Amino acid sequence: MLPVPRFSAGARVRESLAMHTIAMTSVFALVFPVGASAKDADRRLLQVEDIHRINAVSEIAISPDGDWLAYSVGTTNVEYDEQSSDLYMVTWDGSTRIRLTHTPRKSESQPQFSPDGRYLAFITARSDSSEGDSDEPADKSQVWLLNRSGGEAMRLTEMPGGVSSFEWSPDSSRLVLVAKDPEESEADKEAAKERKHDTPKPIVVDRYQFKQDRVGYLDDRRTRLYVFDIEKKEAMLLTPGPYDNSEPVWGPGSDVIAFTSKREGDPDRHDNTDIFVIETVSGAKPRQLTAWEGPDSNPRFSPDGKMIAYLQGGPPKYSGYDPANLATVPVAGGDEKLVNPGYDHYVSSPRWSRDGKTLYFLVEDDRIRSVAATAASGGEPEVLFPNRAQPGVAQSFEVGARGIAAVTAYAQIPAEIYRAGDGVVLTDHNREFLDALKLATVEAFDVTSDDGISVGSMLLKPPGYKKGRKYPTIVYVHGGPVGQDGFEFDISSQIFAAQGYLVVNPNYRGSSGRGREFSRAIYADWGNLEIRDINAVVDKLVAEGLSDPDRLGIGGWSYGGINTNFAIATDTRYAAAVSGSGAANYIAGYGTDQYIRQYESEVGLPWVSIDTYVKMSYPFLHADRIKTPTMFMCGEKDFNVPLLNSEQMYQALRSLDGPTQLVIYPGEYHGLSKPSNIQDRLQRMIDWYGQYMSAD
Repeated sequence: MLPVPRFSAGARVRESLAMHTIAMTSVFALVFPVGASAKDADRRLLQVEDIHRINAVSEIAISPDGDWLAYSVGTTNVEYDEQSSDLYMVTWDGSTRIRLTHTPRKSESQPQFSPDGRYLAFITARSDSSEGDSDEPADKSQVWLLNRSGGEAMRLTEMPGGVSSFEWSPDSSRLVLVAKDPEESEADKEAAKERKHDTPKPIVVDRYQFKQDRVGYLDDRRTRLYVFDIEKKEAMLLTPGPYDNSEPVWGPGSDVIAFTSKREGDPDRHDNTDIFVIETVSGAKPRQLTAWEGPDSNPRFSPDGKMIAYLQGGPPKYSGYDPANLATVPVAGGDEKLVNPGYDHYVSSPRWSRDGKTLYFLVEDDRIRSVAATAASGGEPEVLFPNRAQPGVAQSFEVGARGIAAVTAYAQIPAEIYRAGDGVVLTDHNREFLDALKLATVEAFDVTSDDGISVGSMLLKPPGYKKGRKYPTIVYVHGGPVGQDGFEFDISSQIFAAQGYLVVNPNYRGSSGRGREFSRAIYADWGNLEIRDINAVVDKLVAEGLSDPDRLGIGGWSYGGINTNFAIATDTRYAAAVSGSGAANYIAGYGTDQYIRQYESEVGLPWVSIDTYVKMSYPFLHADRIKTPTMFMCGEKDFNVPLLNSEQMYQALRSLDGPTQLVIYPGEYHGLSKPSNIQDRLQRMIDWYGQYMSAD
């Protein structure tokens, strides 16, 4: 359902593993103090352009001996208006860090050590000949290989459709590749050369789901698995046929692969992915292991190769709302088993312990996400890191020979890599930036909604906050709806707070972190309980004298924009609103986005369930009740929540002579990618709020 939760690398690798080593002078404590190297008087407030100064740490890979961690760091190149990522390594004790790539206009990602420890492989989209700062158009993404003994990286694969992901075989001799069919065959390319005009071919649509954000109109090309022989540099097609395949993992013997695929009926009409295994020889046939009617995903072999751990999604009716369950199934075939039956938390990323006795995973609770463990045979899960004593949000983790490492963010600290056992932070890519700043304080904020349901939120108080003063307040609503705001660095909210606003992030019903019933509460009833919960949060802020009732603003993106539309049509309390990529006229929107399955299963067909569609279209059909000055924003090519939704709401308010504005970002999809557009969006929001509810 319209998700964008916020809780949601020249052409050469020019540094070898032996070069550009950074000796770290200390290993930092769990939470390094913000501003430790600067006096309060010397620190400054966040500015809009600071949104480009965050270094995004992600994608941990641990070497086979456990001594090194490879990871990626995303940065912004303001000069060229691009985002890119480079690869680094850091020792397990945090004493040494190495920058592996320095490619300002190209990206390297998905680092993986070979099981024999000799190589580091990664994905990048660039040509062999271009330098890192070249403006030469990028090639399709391919796997590149870096010898850990030194030397430059070399391109390993040449898949015509590019490679989206890969995994090493346990014997380090092969890779399994995930690659999409190319857009054109060689014959088509030759035919195109003979044509004397460049008129694009017509787009012919014959699929049930026919569009997808960032992809465009869907055709019959499929995502397939290939086994790539590293020595021979040959790729063998493993999964022919009219199916998409993903998430491949090798069994411990290098002779079998597990993966996920939809192979029942028309795959466009359901979400029922299953787990399959297949031998890694030409002509092998996949064998289905799971039969659950809902989605199964994320398979992982046990160390002995006898079991697969995976995620079992909710029933089809609630597949977009229910938390996944941790499950196991025998590789030889047999019954699927829930590891923790009745466990009502969102779990993800299952991993086995090296002895096969324990399963590790990420577990989401109210405003936090942690690495947890449970006995593979079942039992009560145990949270390992971080915990409620020092709440944070673990974004990913990996298990290595020396322990667990996790990419984790805290309320005032962007994501860095921590050792889960003792909480030692191994990277500090944002320390210098943070040391110079005055940041908003962040705290949990709880209210009781009008029907007695507890609603948790995050509250940011501006730097220099003075008790007893009533502040102009921005209600910044997360997308999803299944997602949440928690103890995680949110630079947009921090920048709003730096402008003098009190900022609140409400986790309305529909959000994750509170179990399946809390998420299911809005099923087929959008814009009702969410708004009651948001209003309850605002009511308490006003009642406690924190918020100025005459200077309230609301805004969000995706489902946050949808809730903004509902809020301003329901209540006139808001002095200003910003609806980003939101919807309001669901009758007219039917068939224009990528959520056709959800609409028809949850809401029904418009000509059958017209009353429900009319009810959900309340903001558009009652636009005459909207008195709030509202700015609408959207990407031109958004297929998630298409532009027409924002256009319709803008036109309605404009026809009514209400204060409104429409901002369209050319060439952008649901999530903006151009740094200049990201900054522009934030600045326009600040200007719009300032026009109607100045933070004096």
